[in-house]
Amino acid sequence: MKYLNTKKVGTNVLKKMFFIGILLGFISVNAQEFELGKVSVKELEEKEHPKDSSAIAALLYNKGKTYFKYTDKDGFTIVTEVEARLKIYKKEGYDWATKAVEFYIGSNPVEQVWFSKAITYNLVDGKIEKTKLKSDGEFKEKKNKFWGLSKMTMPNVKEGSVIEYRYTIESPFIGTFPEWKFQDKIPVNYSEYTTDIPEYYKYNSFFKGFLTPVVTKSFKSNSVVINAKQRNGSLKVSTSFSNDKIEFQSNVVKYVIKNIDAAKDEEFVTNIENYSSSVMHELASQNFPNMSPKSYATDWESIVKTIYEDENFGGELNKKNYFEEDLNAVLSNVTDKNQKLLAIFEFVKGRMNWNKYNGYYCNEGVKIAYKQKTGNSAEINLMLTAMLKNAGFNARPVLVSTRSNGIAFFPNKSAYNYVITAVEDGDIITLLDASDKYSLPNQIPFRALNWFGRLIRADGSSETIDLMPKIISKEKISLTYKIDQDGSVSGKIRKIYSDYNAQIFRSAYVGLNDEQYLEKLENTFDRIQISAYERNNEQNIYEPIQENFSFTGGDFSDVVGGKIFVSPLLFLGSKKNPFDQEKREYPVDFGFPFQDKFNIVIEIPEGYMVESIPTSAHVKMESNSASFKYLSQINGNQILLSITHDLEIPIVNPIDYPSLKDFYKQIVEKQMEKIVLKKI
Repeated sequence: MKYLNTKKVGTNVLKKMFFIGILLGFISVNAQEFELGKVSVKELEEKEHPKDSSAIAALLYNKGKTYFKYTDKDGFTIVTEVEARLKIYKKEGYDWATKAVEFYIGSNPVEQVWFSKAITYNLVDGKIEKTKLKSDGEFKEKKNKFWGLSKMTMPNVKEGSVIEYRYTIESPFIGTFPEWKFQDKIPVNYSEYTTDIPEYYKYNSFFKGFLTPVVTKSFKSNSVVINAKQRNGSLKVSTSFSNDKIEFQSNVVKYVIKNIDAAKDEEFVTNIENYSSSVMHELASQNFPNMSPKSYATDWESIVKTIYEDENFGGELNKKNYFEEDLNAVLSNVTDKNQKLLAIFEFVKGRMNWNKYNGYYCNEGVKIAYKQKTGNSAEINLMLTAMLKNAGFNARPVLVSTRSNGIAFFPNKSAYNYVITAVEDGDIITLLDASDKYSLPNQIPFRALNWFGRLIRADGSSETIDLMPKIISKEKISLTYKIDQDGSVSGKIRKIYSDYNAQIFRSAYVGLNDEQYLEKLENTFDRIQISAYERNNEQNIYEPIQENFSFTGGDFSDVVGGKIFVSPLLFLGSKKNPFDQEKREYPVDFGFPFQDKFNIVIEIPEGYMVESIPTSAHVKMESNSASFKYLSQINGNQILLSITHDLEIPIVNPIDYPSLKDFYKQIVEKQMEKIVLKKI
């Protein structure tokens, strides 16, 4: 959150008010093994992590401290120092030898970041060899007009290397500290974070994740010397210098967690960062002697008001002279209200190209983006909102946090990183996102499908908007095939994808040539041979997409002792339960409610009869949020199957994980049951 900046306070004023906030020096290190430069031979000889043999790397320790600094020139700044020691176990862990730190550049002054004491250690002939980071291994890059990235890549990294580095962030923004992440995607042996805050400031702390740190609180006395310069006299001016020592107390809080398991991605997790353990701080109040207390603890209304009033948001939203002529031409023959909305939506989608940058602030601005036909998510969707408002619709921007950005845990500007459009018509709200060519009304791109957004209005009011889709996305599969006497199969498939299934299919496969796609499809389906492939409604996104093809395959049946054994779903069935963990700490996020339906017709080979088929079954989760129906029957020389898998609630909480795990276990077992044919 980069919206709260202290103003420089004159030295003489400070003297008169007798207050100041600073922490001199830094917190002493409690254990010698957690000092930079103290790498041991034992650490270099270690071949694998003692508690996780699969780990490609590990943080041996990660220590951070945040404190206040004051200078006569700059006033208050917040300094965060981080030092870390990291072990590389495998070649796959080399990426961990590159460290990137994001910093804010969207105002003046900006944040500053620099690395120091960066060394790679290797064991060579029993001796420790040091390789220091050179200037060409450190560089900065500009992500956009608001954020920069400071990166370093360590030299001479090998399997077994130990890396050490320190970096410092100096920030003029007192609104929040950097988020301290105890947990990472590799094991962390020791993580420590210390805040040292002058008595004049109060911060709220917020924890997330499933690990609880050991918290130690203490007080310490601090002081600062204030230097002052004063000129006296009118005809003859003299200059005098003075200094005063101001003493105050600081509140010191230390957070420690040891032996932290890696936060590993699991199936159907939105963003592992949502559940990785960390601590965040937000400025609540400021209380200096001889001054009225000032509260900074904010709410969503204050946040959205700040965002809306920014020239890169509300200022851009109010511009319209750049599109009016084109929009009038688009709407010249359109009178129906719904058709008018779709015409504007499709016009923006057709003209604009998303540059893959998220954001709720414009980068180049809507006019330049419109001219260049390229923009970030804010430029495209604020443009869409402005056009809809111009055409008489009650259109409003909606702030969204993408799935990759995570979930907002408390009100702050960085909680959101994306914006879409909402059209209000009484109690009906239509959500639109023109940055994706395949999105539809109330079907925003999957990347933005993240629980809730916040609709904001020009008067500063806002409300929470449920982003989760209510329409069931369907996949219908018709499978017809015959079994030959040698067990080989041949048949046809028709697949129909609707709503999110269609959007995801188009995003993934439209644009691939047929040869590339069919090769991928054949490999996915156990190397079947595909012919007569057709795809319909590829570009007509308001219709379900349909694909048809014929196939042959010889590895789907077993012929043993005059009998043929075959799994009726062939290559379409699940062979493994995706939920095989003993327990689950994170919610299971399917993204959207869905229905998968199979209609299967199997022709029995001449000279054979059915000995047995899988019996009909109906399986439900305990919460009734998911069901699986399996219906089977014999009709002459054909076997008919109807299989339906419904999921009504796309997010399953960890408390319901045992039921979900058992539900999918029964599905897989049922799909793996065999049809048995025997010779007549």
